[in-house]
Amino acid sequence: MSDAAQPTAAEVRASVEALKSALDRHLAAIERRADGTGAADADADAEVYSAFNELAAAGEAYDSLLYDAYDEVTPFEVPGGESRPVYLGPDEPAALSVYMRRDYTVSDPLRLLAQAQRITDLDPDAVDPSQGDAETAGSSVHAALGVLFGEFEPDEIATRHREFGLEEGDSTVWVLADEEPAEPGEWLDAPFDTADPERVVCRYDISSVFDEDEEEEGVAREQDEDGAALSTR
Repeated sequence: MSDAAQPTAAEVRASVEALKSALDRHLAAIERRADGTGAADADADAEVYSAFNELAAAGEAYDSLLYDAYDEVTPFEVPGGESRPVYLGPDEPAALSVYMRRDYTVSDPLRLLAQAQRITDLDPDAVDPSQGDAETAGSSVHAALGVLFGEFEPDEIATRHREFGLEEGDSTVWVLADEEPAEPGEWLDAPFDTADPERVVCRYDISSVFDEDEEEEGVAREQDEDGAALSTR
């Protein structure tokens, strides 16, 4: 424990009181949403979401002060990274935008090239002239990717990625609310510039990090159970 800028006992006490208040607000928001006595559904969700972020921030602050002052930690896992912003979009959205990102690595270039060549053998028009021609689609990864993503919808590629020599990375889908639909062609030049986190209605994140966290939790539980079993012998 460092002697530099250690928090006082009063600061730690104030932090735990703030955490208690955040816990109460979080539970109250959930109860109001559950019994229907709060605001409309979207507002109730936003209230719970906001209370969750406040609780996470309060928990992280208390855990940090507790460690700095006493070399102790809480038994609770505080969500890592920055809290997501509170929803500030329209209460009654008239339009939605869906933003999607899926990352892949080219894990098997030969398989990718073979699949692209097979597609172009069946349909030479599948090749974008700017990407090459039917004869080069099976020898250039750049051209092969153009053929693949020109031929198949993103959802189909996601379900068949190994067949195409690809390996999945992280992916996310954001659903954003808006007050009115965009004009045709309005955002095509910069389609992702308007991805405002404060208008996110919901989002779906997939990452191997989450699997690793679950595996670590499973190992920890097994170790705890083994320890408990040993202690009873």
